[in-house]
Amino acid sequence: MSTWTRVASLDDFAASDAIEVAAGERRIALFLVGGEVFATAARCTHGDAALCDGFVEGHEIECPLHQGRFDVRTGVATGAPAETALATYPARLAGDQVELGLD
Repeated sequence: MSTWTRVASLDDFAASDAIEVAAGERRIALFLVGGEVFATAARCTHGDAALCDGFVEGHEIECPLHQGRFDVRTGVATGAPAETALATYPARLAGDQVELGLD
């Protein structure tokens, strides 16, 4: 069973639709898309770049280093050169707070 942990607020997305947060030892990217929040590993599986520095279009994040793409809902790699999926984490909005479901 996951424990829900507050990691951010909607105000944190004022300048960007992608932010990086720390949750214990993990670095997690949060994406605000269409009023929903999604959470993945913060680093690209291809080039180890910070995904939050990339470009969000719809439900995809484009890596700023080599332009590989991932679906933020599932972590699946959707564009070369990225091939390996990102880890994903349960995320939800509780009022204006972002919570992650962490074990």
